This record gives sequence, structure tokens and C-alpha cells, in this order.
Amino acid sequence: MSKLSLFAALAVFAATSCIAAPVASPLELVVLGSGGPGATGRAGAGYVVLLDGKPRILIDAGPGTFVRLGEAKLSLANIDIVLLTHLHIDHTGELPGFFKARAVSGDGPVNVRVFGPTGHHGEGDEASFPSTSHFIDLLFGPDGAYSYLRDFAEPVTINTTDIDASTNAPKTPKVIYAEQGLDISAIAGHHGDAPAVIYRIDYHHQSITFSGDIDANGIDNLRRIAQHTNLLVFNCVVLDPPGSRPVLYTLHTPPKTIGVVAADSETKKLLLSHLSPVIDQRQASVEASIRTHYKGPIVFAQDGMHLQP
Repeated sequence: MSKLSLFAALAVFAATSCIAAPVASPLELVVLGSGGPGATGRAGAGYVVLLDGKPRILIDAGPGTFVRLGEAKLSLANIDIVLLTHLHIDHTGELPGFFKARAVSGDGPVNVRVFGPTGHHGEGDEASFPSTSHFIDLLFGPDGAYSYLRDFAEPVTINTTDIDASTNAPKTPKVIYAEQGLDISAIAGHHGDAPAVIYRIDYHHQSITFSGDIDANGIDNLRRIAQHTNLLVFNCVVLDPPGSRPVLYTLHTPPKTIGVVAADSETKKLLLSHLSPVIDQRQASVEASIRTHYKGPIVFAQDGMHLQP
């Protein structure tokens, strides 16, 4: 082969290689934790959402998610939004570790916006929960357990927004953040006596909706915010009645109802997460129950899984 022919062949190869190079999806989900509160080998609930290939949004931070983040080799340098569905330990236990890692991941001041539910003062046997702003202050405020973090490596500023999660909260989704094609909406969920929030992320005509832990009283709001969503992340903890303990149905949604909501909202793809051991053992029957109403793709989450809507 002549030098001219060789150069021509290399040029063609380079051109076709550039054409074939993968393009990052505008929206991508990484499952950091797909388990619940038990020590079952899965990390607790937690996710990172990538925008145009860059990690930007952290959703919940259950125990074990910090290690999963390292395994995924995802940078924290651009994460500036944290969405908390509720304040149970299995959804927030790793927050201090994440914030410290975020503080040392860049070369300048750190500014993070945190969103989460309003508080609840329990009466009788009900538990009390602080508002998210008070919760963050207890961790990182001037008198907080980790107050040193504010200027440990770089100046750290945490701005917290409490989202109305009361019984009188609005029944329509509200946009809580909007920026250059990114819209984050929220609506009150319901998880027993724990104030809870449902979130939806829209970015360049793709969307991901997170149910959080949700019982029957939050289903209508989930159906409203999830309309036509590309990916619905639905926490799946219990079997259809009477397969699980009765008290668990006051906190979580059974598979048949999950299928109804996914079908009614015309969800494009369903990701089942926050999985309990009983769900792992009965995946076939869980999927069959959901499919009595929902005919779209169903995926059972695994720690470290990457999904595009």
C-alpha cells in the first residue's frame, strides 16, 4: 500500500471512529443503593442523576451509598442539588459523608441546595420529625454535630428548602428548581407519620420520577406528578396482601397497585427499587402482579446499575 493510500485509509478510519463515538444521554440514572433498612447486602436507598454525562443531583443517601459512589467512580465536583424524599435513616444516613467528600472534591467554594419535607410534631404514638432545614442545621449548622465542615477544606454553603408535606399540602406538582432546560417538580407523598416528598426531574424532553416510600394515601399525588414520565422509580417493599405484615401496608405500596399507577400515568419504564428480601425471593410473582395492569418494561434495581430513561 502506498503512503497516500495508507493516509487515506487512516483518515476514513478516524472519521468513522468519530461518528461511532458514544454520545452521553441528556439524562441518566445511577442506582447507588437499591435496598431498604435491613443489612441484606444492598446499600440503602440512594441515586445520582447525570445531566449530559455529569453527576449533578443526589436523591437520598442511605447507608452504604457512599461506598457505592466510590465504586461507580462518579465525581462529586458538580453535584449541587440534593433531593430528600423523607428523613428516615435508611434514606439519609450517609449525608455527612457525602457532604465532606463534596467539600474536598473541588477547588473552590461549595454551594449545595437541599430540598426535603417540612416537619411533623407527632401526637400520641406518632413520631416527630424535624423539618429538612432543621435537620440540616442539626448536622451542619453553627451548633451542629458537624459544624466544622463549613470551612474544613473550602467554604461550604448549604441552602435548604422545606417542601410542604402536610395533609393540607397542594394536590398539584410545583416546580421547585428551574435552570437551562432542567425542571425539578415536587408534590407531597405519604409514608405513615413521616413527612415525604415525591420528585420529578425533567431535562431536555426526558424525565425521571421518584416515588420515595409511599402508602395508599400518597398514590393520587404520585399518579399526578408521574404522568407520561420516561422512568418511574417505585419503591417495592411488600407483596400483595396478605403476603406481608399488615403494618407494612400502612407504609408501602403492593405490586398490583404499583402496576395500576404505572399504567394510569402512562409510565414508559418502571424501575423497582428499595427492594426487601421477600421481593428478591418472589420477583416472578411480583412482576406478574404488576403486569396485570402495566405492560411496559420492568427492571429490578441493583446497586451500581446505570439506566437511561
